[in-house]
Amino acid sequence: MNTGKTLFARLMEFLPWKTFSRVVARHGGDTGVRTLSCAEQYRAMAFAQLTYRESLRDIEVCLSTQAAKLYHMGFREPVRRSTLADANERRDWRIYADFAQRLIGQARRLYSDESLGVDLTNTVYALDSTTIDLCLSVFPWADFRAPKAAVKMHTLLDLRGNIPSFIHVSNGELHDVHALDMLLPEAGAIYVMDRAYVDFARLHRLHRSGAFFVTRAKSNLKAHRVYSAASDRASVRSGRHCAQTAGSGGLTLHIHAGPFGISIRKNADSDCAFIRHLRLRYCHRK
Repeated sequence: MNTGKTLFARLMEFLPWKTFSRVVARHGGDTGVRTLSCAEQYRAMAFAQLTYRESLRDIEVCLSTQAAKLYHMGFREPVRRSTLADANERRDWRIYADFAQRLIGQARRLYSDESLGVDLTNTVYALDSTTIDLCLSVFPWADFRAPKAAVKMHTLLDLRGNIPSFIHVSNGELHDVHALDMLLPEAGAIYVMDRAYVDFARLHRLHRSGAFFVTRAKSNLKAHRVYSAASDRASVRSGRHCAQTAGSGGLTLHIHAGPFGISIRKNADSDCAFIRHLRLRYCHRK
């Protein structure tokens, strides 16, 4: 006896399906489609993600065991793995990319007031990448190294809610620093990244857009200490206060480590203005 909607159907109700329909119409996703519309394809892949399905056959078998409930889950007829495979291969990927951006914007609004644990109102992003190993015989196009294949996923994560705001999948050989060329810098935002993204020209672009960046120096960075400012030695020993000036390639940086982190300010006479006044209040030194 039917006692109500399935849990999956209730989850799908939260999605903006009118927006999805407009995106599908814009890209002609359902043109000439007789079975498995774009909405059904999305539901099938969402079901696979939520239930940890590992293959197309796994999706087909799991859904077929609930054949009586498929209509209430949003499927007009049973899902065949061959039909799903064809849809995944031929449907325009921009449909799901545009819809994902709509969902990301909706999720970010829900977490906009979430505290980072520090007195910081700026949007803070973490930029990094991960390499996903693939089988070379199954994915011969994913060149990486001689014995294996791989792709690399570059992700920009909004630390309020840990929501990805940008994802790019490239071949495994693409260096991390090229991800900076794909970003649209947000004025006032703080970008946290590791030393793989140290490229002065690209960091200068972040500066000119009004954004801030936090990174670590490479071991071969050509910089030297120009002088140190006078400070209380007891505070220096406890890590509460320190002031130094460093130079690199004609650029002079004034570095101040206070109780809440580090502040870096460029020399006002320097032509290479790629670093703005930066306060890392969330990098509290233990």
